[in-house]
Amino acid sequence: MTTAIIGTGAIGSRLAADLTTGGESVLLASRDLERTRELADRLGDRATATTVDQAVDMADVLILAVWFDTIKELIARYGDRLSGKVVVDPSNPITVDERGTFTKTLPEDQSAGVVIAGLLPAGARPVKAFGTLLAASLEHEARREPERAVGFYAADDPAAGEEAARLIRAAGFDPVPVGGLDQSLRIEVFGDLHEGTLGRVPSADEARALL
Repeated sequence: MTTAIIGTGAIGSRLAADLTTGGESVLLASRDLERTRELADRLGDRATATTVDQAVDMADVLILAVWFDTIKELIARYGDRLSGKVVVDPSNPITVDERGTFTKTLPEDQSAGVVIAGLLPAGARPVKAFGTLLAASLEHEARREPERAVGFYAADDPAAGEEAARLIRAAGFDPVPVGGLDQSLRIEVFGDLHEGTLGRVPSADEARALL
């Protein structure tokens, strides 16, 4: 399957590096094509810069590594063109003030994962993944030895979940499912399985004990 990462900020660029290091070929896209090309050049032959339009049309799996509100804009723009695709949502519904304090932008009991899934067209296959770890941990915890760090994910579609698990492995983490999309809240910021709440990045065995 062809995988595209839309967004080349802290999460998108780090995830692209992890995946290409793990042998995965990826399309990279953002609003800034020149910046995207520079990132692709740094990552080597397994990364190809495209426009967002091209990525949406060419990819089977779209990792939307952008802010929560930007994901909503992308869904509104591309609509039915997302049908049939695995749509991976790493977003956290937060704002950050000048002191670095996180504030949630949704009600406490509502997850970005469920909101995004509800906006996607019929036939799209949403997965919540890659948002449990901070960008620094995506860099420093990938391929950790002797026990791999965990990569949580949530999905209602088993096949879409398996594809996300494959990408989590390629990125250098051990995939652990937390259940359906209704469990997304647990792996978003302020959730009990998020790195910021746990204060560490557990191994897969430790993570399963927390479920």
